[in-house]
Amino acid sequence: MSSSDFTLWVYLSRTPLLWLCLTLCVYGVVDAIAQRFGRHPLVNPVVLSVIVLGSILMATGTDYRTYFDGAQFIHFMLGPATVALAVPLYQNRLIVRRSLIPMLAALVCGSVVACVSAVMTALALGAPPNIVMSIAPKSVTAGVAMSIAEGLGGDPALAAVLVLITGILGAIMVTPLMNALGVRDYRARGFAVGLASLGIGTARAFQVDPIAGTFAGIAIGLNAAMTAFIVPWIMPYFV
Repeated sequence: MSSSDFTLWVYLSRTPLLWLCLTLCVYGVVDAIAQRFGRHPLVNPVVLSVIVLGSILMATGTDYRTYFDGAQFIHFMLGPATVALAVPLYQNRLIVRRSLIPMLAALVCGSVVACVSAVMTALALGAPPNIVMSIAPKSVTAGVAMSIAEGLGGDPALAAVLVLITGILGAIMVTPLMNALGVRDYRARGFAVGLASLGIGTARAFQVDPIAGTFAGIAIGLNAAMTAFIVPWIMPYFV
């Protein structure tokens, strides 16, 4: 790279619009790749985008704050995107109403199992208390998980990372796992992925079926409320 090219890159890398455009372009390319592979679970556009963008940041020596200053508009759109989940919920309200009792039963079981299994695994591996507190709320949306972890004495940043990992793993595993288990009801498939793998899993559910996406969106909201209630009550029994 010549001196003039380097100077140009330094200038552009500090321009917020660069990282916004780059993020959109990268996602557009990897989404096209995912579509080419028939939306295979292993070719997840979110996972591929993280790998590509992370590699670019490392290769160029760009810190996260500089990147976020440019891509924060996408972060802002997470709020409206979450609210927009109410649209398919309203469109499928009759189906949702008929499924209330099974959903509530699945919600309680899923929330408790997600928390207890994560905590017991961490304790079995010898994790210190602050790590255990951070991993307990890993199955709820990042903002709620960070608040819960901080209130318990955990690390909010670590909680956010664990939420991201949980979402990515869930989005990759859910389709082959449900197929292997013989679960064909898209209400059950969607609710399970929303409860276990949050927004990334919900995006995957909408790709598979609108009903699955609707129930995944419901699970995100209900699980956030349920986990915020049960985690502070459960944790004293373990730590």
